[in-house]
Amino acid sequence: MSKGFSKSMSSWDVLFLAMGAMLGWGWVVLSGEWILGAGFLGSVIAFLGGGLLIVFIGLTYAELAAAIPETGGGLVFVLRAFGKKSAFVAAWAVLFGYVTVIMFEAVALPTVIDYVLPINHQLFLWTLGGGDVYLTWVLIGSGGAIALTALNYFGIKPATIFQSVFTVAIVLVGVLLLFGALKNGQLSNVEPLFRGGVGGTMSVLIMIPFLFVGFDVIPQVASEIKAPPKIIGRILIVSIVSAVSFYLLIVFGVSVGLTESELALSSLATADAMVNLFGSQWFGILLVLGGVAGIITSWNAFIIGASRILYAMSARNMIPKWFGYIHPKYNTPTNAIVFLGALAFVAPFLGRPSLVWIANAGGLGIVLGYLLVSIAFLRLRKLEAGLVRPYKVKHYRFVGVMAILLSILFISLYMPGMPSALVWPIEWLIVGVWSLIGFGLWSLRPKEDVEGVLTNVNEI
Repeated sequence: MSKGFSKSMSSWDVLFLAMGAMLGWGWVVLSGEWILGAGFLGSVIAFLGGGLLIVFIGLTYAELAAAIPETGGGLVFVLRAFGKKSAFVAAWAVLFGYVTVIMFEAVALPTVIDYVLPINHQLFLWTLGGGDVYLTWVLIGSGGAIALTALNYFGIKPATIFQSVFTVAIVLVGVLLLFGALKNGQLSNVEPLFRGGVGGTMSVLIMIPFLFVGFDVIPQVASEIKAPPKIIGRILIVSIVSAVSFYLLIVFGVSVGLTESELALSSLATADAMVNLFGSQWFGILLVLGGVAGIITSWNAFIIGASRILYAMSARNMIPKWFGYIHPKYNTPTNAIVFLGALAFVAPFLGRPSLVWIANAGGLGIVLGYLLVSIAFLRLRKLEAGLVRPYKVKHYRFVGVMAILLSILFISLYMPGMPSALVWPIEWLIVGVWSLIGFGLWSLRPKEDVEGVLTNVNEI
């Protein structure tokens, strides 16, 4: 096994990694739904409130990532706080969320390309979940999977350069929308400020965990960051605040760019707002291309994060050692990357309806991981009071308790009886199958003496 990863990621690389993960495709396709459901001010309140909730959770990650900058993030934190079984659950839950995002983006890519360049797809394969699947449509998503897998296979630096360029492109498109909104937007369009009462605002709030998943990629690559540990914690919080600001910018631009009737008829409200604000269809295409960049940055970030989780689990004998192989030349966990690429390659064969199934099921894993890390945050303050914490959270008890309560709240949103509950049977079956795979891997985990385990861990 390799002696670990190289420290090749700068502070900017890490910031763009997290921001690119959080700024996926949702800001293009969901903005109309936010404003129609909650109104301009209702949406703003939802994002400010939801952003604050994520900041509490992010603070626990920031302190722990700076204090324990090891590959694996939440796995490492929970392991030190509660032991191997709890750490496996935390890592497997978060990995589930990451894997579903990777598969989601592989399905989203051909869906988005169809908006920019409508294609008369050929070679019908089958119908699944009410959607027809064509081979030409599949090849776009699967081709993207091959490209992103290759990019990460050949080293972290090419992947981070790629990430930075595409994240900057997303931000520039957002700034262009803001410029158009300030110059040509109609403030009268923001009326009514609220829609749907408290329920309308809640309908936006429940989307926050899915929209902001990504900041937690930073702890997964902490050992590869060539920056002081204290900076790691700061970057994590800055990435969350930056993402909140971007989403607020989108809400404002769409609110002043489209009337209520135009919003109701739009399937891509952000792109249609851009067309209205600049008076040209080309600006709408430009914005959708920004959305394509968002798909790619999110996809790329979660390949990086998920492959590091698989590596860390393998190094601790939680899953087969095959996943922990580090390429001697490229210094990347190539087997883990190929495994994730294979899942992304297959995902488009499930068709467009799988977008909803995949996204909903994976969100539950992410918030379960948040909960376990938040509890570990408080426990480690007692168990390892002397641990050097370069980024030390003030009022840690309040922050920790809030992070735990908010994580439980997020989890409850997926439960039966809630408006955003997972759908039976398909989404719960996805969760069940992933859980059974995890149980099987835990039962069949490699047996190794303690000295061997410590040797592997120290190589991370």
